Amino acid sequence: GASLLSTPALRVYQRATNMSYTYHDLVTFHSTSNAAQKGSIRVNAYGTQYATSSDYRLKENEIPIADGIQRVKQLQPKRFNFIGYSEQSVDGFMAHEVQDVIHEAVSGVKDEVDEEGNPVYQSIDQSKLVPLLTAALKEAIAKIEDLETRIQTLENQ
Repeated sequence: GASLLSTPALRVYQRATNMSYTYHDLVTFHSTSNAAQKGSIRVNAYGTQYATSSDYRLKENEIPIADGIQRVKQLQPKRFNFIGYSEQSVDGFMAHEVQDVIHEAVSGVKDEVDEEGNPVYQSIDQSKLVPLLTAALKEAIAKIEDLETRIQTLENQ
């Protein structure tokens, strides 16, 4: 069984320990305006899934990403450490640099401060980079295949 803590926009479930391959909701996120589910954190016996709305019935005006390589070239991945943790370097991005390329991946405003002058830090959802990376990779694969075909044609002459 599951116990439930709930607010209008957040529901948290506690699952029994006998889980299977089937994912079970632990947390669901809902729109406060119409109660529609917008995302969830789900678990099964072997993993955790962080899910966001993606059903085609929620979308319109879809077009393929046609400039994937060009936009990926604008991303500036870096290796850095967080202040106070100099012994631990990580790979990542500066949020404000990504915001110019993939706006929906970043929350907050560059250099924002609150009314007392304290920093309000930006954050990034790196999973939002996946569609652009996939489009760029597909473009690169098509170029490679075209070049392979052209080379094969030249070698066969």
